[in-house]
Amino acid sequence: MKRKLAVLLVLVMVAGMTAAGCGNKEDKKADAKTDSKEEKADNDDGTFVVGFDAAFPPYGYKDDNGEYVGFDLDLAQEVCDRNGWKLKKQPIDWDSKDMELSSGTIDCIWNGFTMNGREDKYTWSDPYVDNSQVIVVPEDSDIKEFKDLAGKMVEVQADSSALHTLESDDKEEGGQAELAATFGALNQVADYNTAFMDLESGACEAIAMDVGVANYQIDSRGGGFRLLDEKLSTEQYGIGFKKGNEELRDTVQKTLNEMAEDGTLDKIVEKWADGGISADAVCLGKQAE
Repeated sequence: MKRKLAVLLVLVMVAGMTAAGCGNKEDKKADAKTDSKEEKADNDDGTFVVGFDAAFPPYGYKDDNGEYVGFDLDLAQEVCDRNGWKLKKQPIDWDSKDMELSSGTIDCIWNGFTMNGREDKYTWSDPYVDNSQVIVVPEDSDIKEFKDLAGKMVEVQADSSALHTLESDDKEEGGQAELAATFGALNQVADYNTAFMDLESGACEAIAMDVGVANYQIDSRGGGFRLLDEKLSTEQYGIGFKKGNEELRDTVQKTLNEMAEDGTLDKIVEKWADGGISADAVCLGKQAE
């Protein structure tokens, strides 16, 4: 009886040790899975998140089918295809773009983004488009020159390059604060679709904006507007990455350079020629020419 009891006790102890051993293995597996998930969350998952203004054609906007399209988004898609990345088109409020970038919600700002005056705020790609800031008025307007804007109601997109130009006192950098001081008012709007509706209704008398976007808006509306011959300023577009993110910038830049060399860039420019993208304005790959 004692022998049977001893054997039974040994069996119980062995079973307990086995169960404990299995439990440790399961715990280790669970820990490994957790560590794996944490490691994956800290690493690049192969998704390239581009922040853009969804009301800034032809660079990025929502088309009639509800799809996000645009010249810049086509460039970004080609970059992703060549690197095996998945493109995520992330529309953002333009005046919140810095917060989106610093928080990591987006990987870059790529949407007709002016480099001039922001050189030290971001890690930039090389410029890829030469751009100008212009004034748009109704076709039958009596505004012919900048001096005719005195006392007029002018609109501009919030936190845009045109706004920065009109608020800047630095004439060497193209600042036009002196001109803006002659306006009856300089009102900020969320997007240029709103500005053009205001211009059509007479709620404003002129719009300050990027020339490429201006040409697109005028063409898409079947005319009825014109640009003043004088330009507010000239500038260049680049891709803005978080300050210090040279690694991602370098990968994207290398791919863009390859696209310029093999003719893919020219094909994308040609696709968007009717949308307001001028081959003469695209400067990527031409800097050394």
